[in-house]
Amino acid sequence: MINTVRSFVCLAVVMPATLTFAQTSSPKTPDGNSQYRLGPDSLPQEGVPKGEIRGPFTLPCEVYPGTQHTYWVYVPAQYDKDVPAALMVYQDGQAFKDENGDMRAQNVMDNLIYRREIPVMIGVFINPGRTPEQPEPTPREWGDRNTNRPTEYNSLDDKYARVITEELLPALEKDYNISKDPEMRGIGGSSSGAIAAFTVAWERPNQFRKVLSNVGSFVNLRGGHVYPEKILESEKKPIRVYLCDGRNDNRGLRNGQYDETRDWFHQNVRLMKALTQKSYDVNYSWGMNLHGQKFGGAILPEMMRWLWRDGPVSTDPRDMIERNFRQPVAR
Repeated sequence: MINTVRSFVCLAVVMPATLTFAQTSSPKTPDGNSQYRLGPDSLPQEGVPKGEIRGPFTLPCEVYPGTQHTYWVYVPAQYDKDVPAALMVYQDGQAFKDENGDMRAQNVMDNLIYRREIPVMIGVFINPGRTPEQPEPTPREWGDRNTNRPTEYNSLDDKYARVITEELLPALEKDYNISKDPEMRGIGGSSSGAIAAFTVAWERPNQFRKVLSNVGSFVNLRGGHVYPEKILESEKKPIRVYLCDGRNDNRGLRNGQYDETRDWFHQNVRLMKALTQKSYDVNYSWGMNLHGQKFGGAILPEMMRWLWRDGPVSTDPRDMIERNFRQPVAR
């Protein structure tokens, strides 16, 4: 769960098992988010063609009977229906596309696509599943209390991977020309959405091979703390991972007791070490941030550049198309 509180107090807080818990460390936890701000790559820039966000759309779900997923589709100005596009899927879509939020992923894609720093890509912002009677997640309430988010995102089975690969992808492919190459498909998220993204790539590396993880909940909500051991015991998979987290994320301290399996930062570091030991293509950044998207939003452009660094490129000095900014496609 993303915690919207800007600082923690040293009081015991009783919350449901699937939610994050209050920080109880001493001395007082600093405002670790105070140094992180969005840069120009995350803001609209003059002269940069803007993509279109279409939706919301409703995706009926058979994997979790009785639920449905709301999603939006970002279509860059440079999308050509005759050319297969890359794909990036963001969990907790309402938060990643929030025009006043900490990520503003559509602005990042606008700017980086225009400058040829990432491929032309379709972006999908998908919310956790819910029944028709349940409310849609909001920037303040991400759905842990009233949607299917804890089950879908934190479980270590392949059910959510099936939602993405067997339900979302076929729906997208009806309207968009999306590359079949798994190297051209990425998936990401924050907190529980980050471990969900990792699990999709882990379970379906034949479909997704790039993972963006911000303050990932690789902790014992539903067993996610075992991923380092799973990685070391399993055959290496062809996935690329960028992790970021902060020293002031939820640190596993509650009622004066420490539980390392509920220490977000510790478990992200453990995951990085396991991926490194197994020779995965992994990058990581450790900040001072609390549990949230302040740090992840500030470095999202760099995370995207690194994940997509091997996109197609021409080195022909006479290729003046390659040497110019990407222009919109005539509709």
